[in-house]
Amino acid sequence: MRPVAVIPVAGAGTRLKPHTDSTPKALLEVAGKPILDHILDQVAEVSPERVVLVVGPGRLGQRIREYSSNRRDLQIECIVQDEPLGLGHAVAQAREAVGRSPVLIVLGDTIVLAALGGFTSNGSMVGVKEVADPRRFGVATVREGRIVTLVEKPENPESNLAVVGLYYLTNSPLLFQHLSDLEREGVRTRGEIQLTDALQRMLESGEVLRPFEVQGWYDCGRFETLLETNRALLDLRAGPVTRPGVVVLPPVSLDAGADVLHSVIGPHTSIGPGARVRRAVVRDSIIHAGATVEDALIEQSVVGERAVIRGTYQRLNVADTLEVERT
Repeated sequence: MRPVAVIPVAGAGTRLKPHTDSTPKALLEVAGKPILDHILDQVAEVSPERVVLVVGPGRLGQRIREYSSNRRDLQIECIVQDEPLGLGHAVAQAREAVGRSPVLIVLGDTIVLAALGGFTSNGSMVGVKEVADPRRFGVATVREGRIVTLVEKPENPESNLAVVGLYYLTNSPLLFQHLSDLEREGVRTRGEIQLTDALQRMLESGEVLRPFEVQGWYDCGRFETLLETNRALLDLRAGPVTRPGVVVLPPVSLDAGADVLHSVIGPHTSIGPGARVRRAVVRDSIIHAGATVEDALIEQSVVGERAVIRGTYQRLNVADTLEVERT
């Protein structure tokens, strides 16, 4: 039976404001395309029965609906999470869409490098990776090749295996039953209904979950990590780029529809469709679609959609449609 993929993308992205005031976090770009596209490309490898995007209400959720409708290779439906009650609550909204199919859950604000074919072919799995300080994450304790406990952001972790936001569960009805129980009982961890708590209840009921160590795990939740992810993915995936009148210092992602001239681009720079760059030096930065950068040197910056930067030398995080000009 093919899995149903569930991707929660309703998060407010508060650590990425002001960009996420007008652009959903999942549609911010890294390495030449939106975070969501990286995730959907990977999910497509396992030919899911369908993809369920759990979106927020209002115009940001509508933007994700509109964007995802352009994917012709996947059957995608969107379900609204009306209240931000946590990851477990978000996943629970997909219960009817998943039915009794296996469920592949991929968080919408991280990019994980893993062979999903192997991940979904050997029973229930949870993606993990060793980290120096696991206290900020869900943590898995493993014995004899099986996960024995899962704890959300423990103060004194028993292991350094962080849960990376990638899950494959063959017994989806049991997962949704435990999520329903958590909501009915009013159980909250850090004020939210946690997916980790439901998975721990599955373990306690005898379900077997095994760890799957991923190759790479890239967070897109803060400006610093967004740029780190952009650098890492460009190092891995960027191809050769040339453009008349432009000095390109690889790795770079330069959209074919970007208007770039008399500039030095890179290294580690992504420039989106319709962006205009003139007489500028842009390095270690992300320039979103339709933005303008002229007579400027910027680095370690994120420039939002249709923002305008002229005559400046600094680090910038400029939201969509804003204008910065130095005369």
